[in-house]
Amino acid sequence: MSKRRPSGDGLIRKRNDGRWEGRIIVGHKQDGKPIFRSVFAKKQSDLMPRLHQLKDCYADVELTEESNMTIGEWLDKWLIEYKKPMLRESTYARYGSTIEHHVKPYIGNKTITQLKTSDLQKLYNKLKASGRKTPTKEHGTELSGTMVRGIHTILHEALESAVRDGLIPSNPTNGTTPPKIVRKGKTVLTASEMERFMELLKDDEIWHDFFCTDLMTGMRRGEICGLKWSDFDEEKGTLKVARSVRYANREPIIGETKTEDGKRTIFLPDSLWKVLSERKKKAIGKWIFPHPTYPDNPMNPSTAYTRLKELLAKANLPNIRFHDLRHTFASHAANSGIEPKTLAQIVGHTKASFTLDTYAHVTTDMQRNAACIVENYLTDIFGKELKPWQNEEEAEQVL
Repeated sequence: MSKRRPSGDGLIRKRNDGRWEGRIIVGHKQDGKPIFRSVFAKKQSDLMPRLHQLKDCYADVELTEESNMTIGEWLDKWLIEYKKPMLRESTYARYGSTIEHHVKPYIGNKTITQLKTSDLQKLYNKLKASGRKTPTKEHGTELSGTMVRGIHTILHEALESAVRDGLIPSNPTNGTTPPKIVRKGKTVLTASEMERFMELLKDDEIWHDFFCTDLMTGMRRGEICGLKWSDFDEEKGTLKVARSVRYANREPIIGETKTEDGKRTIFLPDSLWKVLSERKKKAIGKWIFPHPTYPDNPMNPSTAYTRLKELLAKANLPNIRFHDLRHTFASHAANSGIEPKTLAQIVGHTKASFTLDTYAHVTTDMQRNAACIVENYLTDIFGKELKPWQNEEEAEQVL
């Protein structure tokens, strides 16, 4: 059997069309036949720098015949073989949707070995400017920087796998500049706004208990919809978070919590314990919050979102996201003195620092409260409250 020609060994020849070709072997097919890559130039002197560059690019690389796959074919293979076993079902579906709508239409037919950093940079720029499939009044067709960054992350990970599998010599996402993420300020309902919100719900048998549970536990929307009566320990006054619900094609999909730390047991405030205890007396199925029309199914998280928006508009409250209710709970809890580690356990986070960085939000009410605390301890120290008209010299005389 003849010895394989080593990868990177170059061949130079003049073609019939007058151009010079530099060719190297970059790998082998399953049958042993070599895989070539070539560069061309009109003059031999111009060819040599290109050939050296090609050799450097494919140094120590042994490609396989799968290198002829298109980007779309590789992403399908990568998603099924590498990611599906590792991702939650909802995350897997989101990856697939992102690839189908924002990657394949633009570069899906391009051979993976021909993909360049410049191709990806053009993709990111185009998506940022006009990647939104359904225009909105606020953003038009512009896709958010967060979304484009997410697409970049998926492509980077997929192409890293392609490098490890010997499909490409290097990852073309390296060197790109995805758009910056512009963080929007999170909105927190004040105590008076929460009171107004719940007052609107006092006679609503379906939604009063749902939003009361949300504002008193900080649970995620899908987690609340996934609560069963078996999760409620009436004797101990606890509620176990064990699953999450989403809907697809009008059918409920019961899945895991967002993270492993999302599985947790929450000790309930007395007022929420009473709400759930009373609700249990009228229960007609296993779900604490059943679907209004099909009680054998859990509540649809999308229905809860729609209802929230209707209530906010009716109460003339800020048009917050559903997740901002969780943010509201955590921010007020932190301000009330709940120890960070305990708060992290309640909301289902691994690290207390992440909880505080994500949810601890300073409102005007909180600033006033802080001012009162400062005033109280200073008064205790000085023994007498300083008058507004006293200057520093007068204050020193008083003290």
